[in-house]
Amino acid sequence: MAAITASMVAELRGKTDAPMMECKKALTEAEGDMGKAEELLRVKLGSKAGKAASRITAEGVVTSYFDGTTGALLEVNCETDFVTKNDSFLALAQGAVELIAKNNPADVAALSALAYTQDGFGPTLEDVRKGLIGKIGENMTFRRFKQFSTGAKLAGYLHGTRIGVVVEFEGDDVAAKDVAMHIAAMKPVALSSADVPADLIAKERSVATAKAAEDASVAVAAGKPVQSDEIVAKRIEGGVQKYLKEVSLFNQSFVKNDKQTVEQMLKAASTTVKAFTMFVVGEGIEKKVDDFAAEVAAQVAAAKATA
Repeated sequence: MAAITASMVAELRGKTDAPMMECKKALTEAEGDMGKAEELLRVKLGSKAGKAASRITAEGVVTSYFDGTTGALLEVNCETDFVTKNDSFLALAQGAVELIAKNNPADVAALSALAYTQDGFGPTLEDVRKGLIGKIGENMTFRRFKQFSTGAKLAGYLHGTRIGVVVEFEGDDVAAKDVAMHIAAMKPVALSSADVPADLIAKERSVATAKAAEDASVAVAAGKPVQSDEIVAKRIEGGVQKYLKEVSLFNQSFVKNDKQTVEQMLKAASTTVKAFTMFVVGEGIEKKVDDFAAEVAAQVAAAKATA
């Protein structure tokens, strides 16, 4: 069985806000698998442990560029927050996103091969990246990007340098900008309930089913009556439908006026949102968490061995 360290417990608590002992129990049951431990906590603690999606696990910046109906969104990663303030790193990110908008490269390899010079390095973007790694002393990578040139109008919003949103729309510019800000705040996963990916729905149904089973076990242990299969099935489906409304943009309550949904706000503004893209720095990346106590112990042991 994998050893459960204090740093692992602290990381899980940071992702879920669950009590320390519950985090340790979940990690032990999951044999150290962080993702599985998060799901176990959601089953036991419900929505209180469902905050992993809003946590950031790596450093870097998101930047954008627009020229009429052409634009681009880019995430560039680095090792520490300190480098995200470095002028050369920021210039590299901005130069790269402009290259994406103007050249529409197929992937990171194609982007890296484009002509670009900066800080005396070149003649390609990859040469500049490597040069800055040597100059700054820290690794940096182009993680993901998207180029926009469908002819739809574009509205963008950057929340600092950590969250970037681009909305493809027709209609009112102000309404579209408000939607971009709303997306950054509420982080929907799809335009409508029908667009939510099947794997996310299956995962939510699995969690709701496991939670219902957990509740039934608690009821039996307490000598209380257990709900019928029909009622349990309705509860599970109700939970899934609630989830779909919470994560679909059009069904969410508009952040500037919670009396109306985003869909209602857009209709009133005669505006149609066709698609949106959101990048959150480090989303889905597991950041190394150093176990300082273990590191010190290892150094002491090494020193003794060579004494």
